[in-house]
Amino acid sequence: MSDESRLIISARIERKFPWNHPRTAALREHLISVCADLVELKLADPKFLKEIATDSEQSFWACMSEALVAARLRGKQFGSRVNLGAGPDFLLLDGIRKIWVEVVCPAPVGIPDDWLNPENNKAQNFPHEQILLRWTSAIKSKAEALIGSVDGEKVGYLKSGVVAPEDAYVIAVNGCQLRSGPFPVLLGISQYPFAVEAVFPVGPIEVRLDRKSNKIVDRGYQFRPYVINKNGAQVPANTFLDERFNPISAIWALDLNGGSAIGNAEPTAVIHNPNACNPIPIGFLPADNDFVARSEGDAYVLTTIPWETGEDFG
Repeated sequence: MSDESRLIISARIERKFPWNHPRTAALREHLISVCADLVELKLADPKFLKEIATDSEQSFWACMSEALVAARLRGKQFGSRVNLGAGPDFLLLDGIRKIWVEVVCPAPVGIPDDWLNPENNKAQNFPHEQILLRWTSAIKSKAEALIGSVDGEKVGYLKSGVVAPEDAYVIAVNGCQLRSGPFPVLLGISQYPFAVEAVFPVGPIEVRLDRKSNKIVDRGYQFRPYVINKNGAQVPANTFLDERFNPISAIWALDLNGGSAIGNAEPTAVIHNPNACNPIPIGFLPADNDFVARSEGDAYVLTTIPWETGEDFG
């Protein structure tokens, strides 16, 4: 990488994190390093340096998300690209099979400021529905990047030929901009990742009481096939149960901002599509857990698999 490119990256990261503290300096060094690696390995979009140099918060985290995801993929085999910047962000190879990874970092639109910037010792509500809407929106946008829009106005990667019908396609969602201050927020109201709530109709935990005895007679998760947005519209929250989205192999749920370099949490999870045309192996993508839904009768049973086990249900 040229000295000019490194200078562009360093200058933007120093503007973003200007504080004179050893931990901040270590964070800056880490972020500069992952961005430099992205460029040096020729994995960066041609517009990467131009976009990261702007003062746009969204552009910064979009670029940084790509760099941080690429860092998590070290050790994987990257495929050669005919036109870098056209199509999904990364192409991985699993043997002779292609696995595309498309990265998105949803902006905190509609998230209360007192959640994003909490005051010390002040109670606050958990805006789980607003956060879930950002996840559903991000997943929908990148799903349509592959399969096209319902109205046909947007042509997807499949129709354009960038992604072949036999290729796997993963949507990597980095929710770092939805954090409450420095605290990661990968888990929704169900205590499953927001990505689970976005693709399966899993709602809050609920209990049923007997009116006469006031005793609990049943407990479980609320069935929630949609969430209501600010306009009162029903936004689907069951993507993986809609056959239109069968070309989506998995959601890679991430909360990455580089903080792991200084000992902070950056949780991750992979949610596999049980109806995927082209599933990916369990454990292929680095994550704390893989979530696998398997059909049992007329229902799906969701299983959590710690990544360390390396277990593969094929």
